[in-house]
Amino acid sequence: MKSFFAWLISSVFVFCLASPAFTAHAETSKTSTGNEEATKSAIVIEGETGKVLYEKNANKELPPASMTKVMTMLLIFKALSHHQISLKDKVTVSENAASMGGSQVFLEPGETMTVDEMLRAIAIASGNDASVAMAEHLSGSVPAFVKQMNAEAKMLGLKHTHFVNPTGLPVADHYTTAHDMAIMAQALARYQQVFHYTSKYEDYLRENTDKKFWLVNTNKLIKTYPGADGMKTGFTNEAKYCLTATAKRNGMRVIAVVMGAPTPKARNKEVASLMNQAFATYTTKEIMKKGQTVVNEKVEKGNYSHVPVVTERPTVLLLKKGEQAKGLKKRVEWNGKLQAPIKRGSVVGYYVVRQKNKVVSKTPLVVNVTVTRASWWQLFKRSAGMLLTH
Repeated sequence: MKSFFAWLISSVFVFCLASPAFTAHAETSKTSTGNEEATKSAIVIEGETGKVLYEKNANKELPPASMTKVMTMLLIFKALSHHQISLKDKVTVSENAASMGGSQVFLEPGETMTVDEMLRAIAIASGNDASVAMAEHLSGSVPAFVKQMNAEAKMLGLKHTHFVNPTGLPVADHYTTAHDMAIMAQALARYQQVFHYTSKYEDYLRENTDKKFWLVNTNKLIKTYPGADGMKTGFTNEAKYCLTATAKRNGMRVIAVVMGAPTPKARNKEVASLMNQAFATYTTKEIMKKGQTVVNEKVEKGNYSHVPVVTERPTVLLLKKGEQAKGLKKRVEWNGKLQAPIKRGSVVGYYVVRQKNKVVSKTPLVVNVTVTRASWWQLFKRSAGMLLTH
């Protein structure tokens, strides 16, 4: 009888330890997905707020393999948004780019493809040759592009990331973390056009030629997980199986990163489990849309006396399901007085939402026009006008 009770107590104890949970705090949470031993590190964040919903060894520095291409694509889309390149631009493949091993689309030296085609090769088929071709096209050389990659990582505040190439092919001193990958993915997801590429399960290159090449997405969750629309897989013998994944349901985007899984099946299972729990536990509420005017603010010595200040991205609250958004206090916090010149898109402050004295949302505010210095005549007329109204 004693042995029976001992067995019963130990069984209950083991069951309790193995039971999954997804409890979260405002910034971070700890849970068990029942598969923790399968991966070296993992993280889940909500896409707009960046709030951490789950983490495990999230700051452990590890090789990212082809997840490196999240940063490569981020720089490509940044260049597109600044009109430095266009999707129709022709990219000529160098000997160096064509020589890349690993995942490739078999580009040939001297071959030309558009930026659009190169993006399809990178996002869908994880083409190392296409990644190097784009790096050279954007920066003139791979070392110059890598310098940009590390500068961008620094600008994003990533403290445990260092790149040596744009592909993720094994090399010393090339590392990142699950946390840093999630931040990179969040930055890339701001460019909605990226999902035109990462959400495709299959496509073709050289479609109307005798060298037609079939592209199949290395991220199988695109086909199997409801709402999945990106973003990048990775594998090397050292990194094992990695995935930075995105999915969107009912307006909420979730970003999950898993690094160092032993098999692709374990990797996909872990990511799906983490995302399932996030979607089951949380919801989001949009307070303001992207580009919505918050205030018309006075500008000192500008060609405009006042300028519209708008939200750079949507203002979103992350809520546990069933939780009400009550007692919210909203205010604009400025970086300083607006003074000409101001470049369009410059962040001039933040729209801050607090609940019980705790910041629950912080949205950058930007000026949506370019403000130049006013001429003396403009300032004179403005001063004269003010005098006449008093």
